[in-house]
This record gives sequence, structure tokens and C-alpha cells, in this order.
Amino acid sequence: MKLKYLAIALFPLALAACQSSDIQKAGDIALTVLQQQNADKTLTAYQWSTNTENAPKPIVLNFSEEGRLSISTSCNTLGSSWSVENNTISTGSMMATQMACPNNMMAQEGIAADIFSNRKVPFILNLNDKEKPTLTLTNSKGEKIVFTGKMTPETKYQSAGETIFLEISPETKQCTGVAPQTCLQVKEIKYAENGVKTQVDKDWSLFYDKIEGFEHSPNERQIIRVKRYEIKNPAADQSKYAYVHDMTIARGSLDSKL
Repeated sequence: MKLKYLAIALFPLALAACQSSDIQKAGDIALTVLQQQNADKTLTAYQWSTNTENAPKPIVLNFSEEGRLSISTSCNTLGSSWSVENNTISTGSMMATQMACPNNMMAQEGIAADIFSNRKVPFILNLNDKEKPTLTLTNSKGEKIVFTGKMTPETKYQSAGETIFLEISPETKQCTGVAPQTCLQVKEIKYAENGVKTQVDKDWSLFYDKIEGFEHSPNERQIIRVKRYEIKNPAADQSKYAYVHDMTIARGSLDSKL
């Protein structure tokens, strides 16, 4: 009899737990629907990548606001059109560069093409972690591939950024900013519309900031294209700019002319 009374006493608690669970599920479903409805903005706000077996570099997706999808692989770059339609990413015919690559890299390109070539790709966005959201795509075989997002610099710094060109010396120098550090030596370069250099700094200057995504080489000179973003409300010991490597324009030996 006591057990019966106990069961009756616990019933309201169980009912409340079920209701709470149902409310949570409803909230999750509503959030998922909202995320899918705003998917086009979310897709363009991040760069998406996933690693594949035996490939040296990940597959990287860039969705442009102009409706172009760029897919970087360990070898070739693929491209297509894209739009969001009824919880799918609709793509057109695939174009690609034509470099010859080892079999493992070509296999990775096949994975990318299988996902996106002229398809309506089912997808799920998970934005629980705004710093590292996930994009789950379903390929033609019904397999799910998970991509992780990283904010584009434009999203992170809330600006388009200014394009500048820097020549990087192979030699670095010890310098002191907030603390002792190693600085790049750079010369800013300007180009005319016809591509001819119109101005090059005469002397090397010390560069106290970091260039995100750039790898310095002590064996060669490089000219790189950089996006410079103004940081809103920087800390007292922080630069007012953030620098992101956009492209390597030229590279050569120590005594070569670039």
C-alpha cells in the first residue's frame, strides 16, 4: 500500500519532468527552424572546413553573398553557384582547376564533388557554439559529413577590410613592443591599375603585429596581399589593426627581384 501511495506522490513530478522535456524539445525544434531560415546569412559569415582521410589539407568551403561557392581541397579548387531552398543547399554545375595530383588528393576532390555537384544538399546547422558552429551535409550516398565553422574576418571585425601589399624580408629582427619580441621586416608596396608598382618603401621597417595565416620563410622574400581590419575598442596594449594574409603574390630567392 505504501508503494502505491509513493507512486501517486511521484506522478506529478514525473509529469512535470515530461512536460519540461517536451518544452525543451519544442525549443530546440524552434531554434533549428530559425537557424535554417537564416542559413544564407550564417553560411556566408563563416568559413567551413572538414578533414578527410589520407588528405594533407582539409576541404574548405566559402559561401559568397553573391551566390558563388568556392571549395578548396588539397589540390584543385572547385566552384559552383549556391542558394538555400527548403532546408537544402541548391548548387549548379561544378567547375574546377585542372592540376594533376596524387590519388589521395584526387579522392578528396571526389568527396567534395559528390556533395555539391548539381544537387540539392540536405543540411543541418548547429549554432550552439557561435565560435565553432557545425554544418552537417548529406552526400549522394546518404552519408553525413560534418564541417566546422570559423568566423570570416569580415564577420569578426564587422568591416570589409583594406587591401595592402607587403614585401616580407627573409630576415627578422629582435624588437620591443609591449614586451621583447621578434618582428618581421616589411616594405609596403602600391600598384597602379595596370599592375605596375608605383611606390616601394626604400627601407625595411619593423612590423610589430602578427599576420594571421602567414608563414614566414627565412630562405626567401615574399610579396603578400593582406587585408587590414580596424579593431573597434582595442585594449590599451593592443594594436588598432588586425592583419590577415589574403594571398601570396610573389616569392623568390634572397637575391632575386620580385
